[in-house]
Order: sequence, then structure tokens, then C-alpha cells
Amino acid sequence: MTINPTEPYVHELGITQSIVDIAEQTASEQNAQKVLSVTVEIGDLSGVIADAVEFCFEACIQGTRLADSKLVIKRIPGHARCNDCGTEMEIDNMTFSCSTCGSYSLQRTRGEELNIKEVEIE
Repeated sequence: MTINPTEPYVHELGITQSIVDIAEQTASEQNAQKVLSVTVEIGDLSGVIADAVEFCFEACIQGTRLADSKLVIKRIPGHARCNDCGTEMEIDNMTFSCSTCGSYSLQRTRGEELNIKEVEIE
């Protein structure tokens, strides 16, 4: 797979390669021959396109201990709390004000995650 830097998903390619590198390192440290699956959490507010990570994963695992492994993506919805009225609400990247009082003082409380939760090895 040839990636042109002007193409979309270059950001996700780097992130996916880092995920694969961490899983490879984990397998090596545990003397494992194979990685069966990698579970990651990707927040909807993280700026990372989960579908692109999934697409890039197939290219990044070729020739590694992760060949034929499964990528499990758990999406974390955006969530915020209004600093003025205390309302807690689900949000997306286009939500700027409180749905109850209209305040622009929202504090994001969930949805910016990008975590490797589990590496299943054999």
C-alpha cells in the first residue's frame, strides 16, 4: 500500500502504526508468538476516524506478529457537563452550547480518548 501525504487518513496511518508497534512490543515482552486481537477505545471527539484506523490496520499488520489478528474498536460517545447549570449531555464536535441553558461553558468529560485497552496474545 502506497500512501501519499496529501491523501486523507495519513494521521490515522501513523496512529495505527503506533498501535501495531505497541502490540508487537507487548507480544515480544511476553514471549508470545502471535497477537490474536487488539482492543482500542476511540472517542468520537478525539479527532481520529475509527473507520480509517480499521482500514489502515490491515496494511500495518502485514509481516508482523499481528498478521491475521483482529482489531476491536470501542467507540466512546462525546459527553460534556455545563459549568453554569450542571446539565450533563451527549455532544459531538459541532456542539458548542448547553442544551438546557444555552451557555457556551461546556466541559468535555468523555469522548476524547484514544486508548489501547487489551492485547490478546498466544
